[in-house]
Amino acid sequence: MREATLKFIQRNWTHLVHPFALAPLALLILDFFNDNLTANPIQAATLRTGLPALVLLVLSLAATPLNTLFGWKRVLTLRRPLGLYAFLYATIHMLIFFVVDYGLDVGLIWETITEKPYVLVGLAAILLLLPLAITSTKGWQRRLGKRWKILHRLVYIAAPLVVVHFVWLVKSDIREPLLYGAAVVLLLALRLPIIRRLFRTRRRVDPATRPVENRT
Repeated sequence: MREATLKFIQRNWTHLVHPFALAPLALLILDFFNDNLTANPIQAATLRTGLPALVLLVLSLAATPLNTLFGWKRVLTLRRPLGLYAFLYATIHMLIFFVVDYGLDVGLIWETITEKPYVLVGLAAILLLLPLAITSTKGWQRRLGKRWKILHRLVYIAAPLVVVHFVWLVKSDIREPLLYGAAVVLLLALRLPIIRRLFRTRRRVDPATRPVENRT
């Protein structure tokens, strides 16, 4: 039974990202219809869409370092869906704030943005992720050529902004957002050319670190 389960995961693991990513949204909808969103449902919904956005964004950033460290090339196929799901949750997060909580009251929204910096930082992060979501297709990748990679490096700015947004939102106990911040810093540091060359050299000289499919 265990071996059959492992084989199923190995064959379909790239498809498992979809139920994994959609699970928080499904639970949120279920709790909404069951009237189980605490005494402050808007705040609960805002938090329960913001955190999955950050988690999925961090996981999407982890794909390239995992390939660099261990040669797991198949993990690279998860970057796009994880990034798009992160943008989906970020968009829902923003819509709950602007539409549900503030009723698209431009004056009130502007006042909130100017008085609460975490709102401005979060909005900036979403605006940076927007062109990445739009140009995530292979068609856009062909049209933009080398500029596509340059454009998608905006995520290196967006991810820290999301962490700052989380830190300023929490205010008091910032241990959780700081853990995500440490993860983002580590994942960005592992992208530095000198670190990537170091691990690639190590993989070439150490057979134990090569991908399983390349071993003889």
